[in-house]
Amino acid sequence: MKNVYLDHAAATPLDPEIKKAMDGFWDLDYGNARGLYREGRRAREAIEDARAEIAKIIQAQPDEIIFTSGGTESDNLAVFGVAYGTPMRGHIITTKFEHPAVLNPCKELAKAGFDVTYLDVGEDGVVSPQDVKEALRPETILVSVMHANNEIGTIQPLTEIGKIIKEYRIKKSERFDKNYPYFHTDACQSAGYLNLNVNDLGLDLMTVNSPKIYGPKGAGFLYKRRNVKLKPQILGGGQESRMRSGTESTPLIVGLAKAFQAAQARKESEVARLTELRDYFISGITKSIQKVVLNGHPKKRLPNNVNVSILDIEGEALLLYLDAKGIACSTGSACTSLSLDPSHVILALGKPYEFAHSSMRFTLGRSTTKDDIDYVLGVLPKIVEWLRVVSPINLDIDAKSMSHPEAFAGEGLRVKAKSKSYK
Repeated sequence: MKNVYLDHAAATPLDPEIKKAMDGFWDLDYGNARGLYREGRRAREAIEDARAEIAKIIQAQPDEIIFTSGGTESDNLAVFGVAYGTPMRGHIITTKFEHPAVLNPCKELAKAGFDVTYLDVGEDGVVSPQDVKEALRPETILVSVMHANNEIGTIQPLTEIGKIIKEYRIKKSERFDKNYPYFHTDACQSAGYLNLNVNDLGLDLMTVNSPKIYGPKGAGFLYKRRNVKLKPQILGGGQESRMRSGTESTPLIVGLAKAFQAAQARKESEVARLTELRDYFISGITKSIQKVVLNGHPKKRLPNNVNVSILDIEGEALLLYLDAKGIACSTGSACTSLSLDPSHVILALGKPYEFAHSSMRFTLGRSTTKDDIDYVLGVLPKIVEWLRVVSPINLDIDAKSMSHPEAFAGEGLRVKAKSKSYK
């Protein structure tokens, strides 16, 4: 049986070269980076070299890089840090299909008296810059829009949004702080594929983590522009410019920086290769299986992302059958895999629950080949056919309706009853 791993949006294997770069800091240069002795100085030098490498890639200053334990902590630090770093209970703008590491902090802040606007997204999964513009208020302190969605891979127009925010700051009344609103993005999924120049994107804060770019788990960073007022969420010895206390993990930080550097170096060739494989995979699925809907924009999406709703089946059942055939994929975000709730991302597109419960995410990576895709395309239609035979659901929906499922959002889909006997 062939093994095909198609869940690179959840985690990637550690690159052997990255592991090699980390090795010496586990048992040789193991000193605390705050120590003044030789082992401490070596650790400190490695951390500052890593900080400088990352800053150079994103066109920032080294002291604008805060090392964290990963994407969730960085997102939390950005959202809570901005909110509680201001003297008022201000206004926050985000979208309905952000990662839970942004959505859940926003929900907590709403309970604490902050006003939060959750923007709709289009049926193609792209946020409208005009919607952001219309939502801005003098008391808006933060706008958080992810760079590329973690489930459906749609790429957001950050440059346009960044320009809108910059122009709004300039036009604000003198009664209000012209540094606000800050603009934050979660770039965990886009780090290996898209331009992360923070000046081009107009960003004040940016989240990146290591496990999505073939680096070690437990490492990430938050870019924070110098003028951004941020209240630390972890207090202690004052590491990371007093923004994130705790003994720095030198090997993880070194691995993060090396992985980030390697991902950027091979970005152009990998984007071209994966885009071709992605489109081949999408074409193969839609041609070999009926009643399949591609979720998200067909082109404005990450080169490795294929997210489809395969109607009349449960996504979890399909996932387990694929696993039995050596194929690893997911039904949505790995971070919410313990929840039985339908994908909030698919629902945010205006699609009904039946589409959300049957959504599947296949994410390609460096090891993915055309033979892998052909193997999946050979296995997938047979499993879907069997699951549809035993499924109690048979959605009464035609090809035109599948292209515009939002038409059913208010009424619910018509379900044909099945009267079959099974042996």
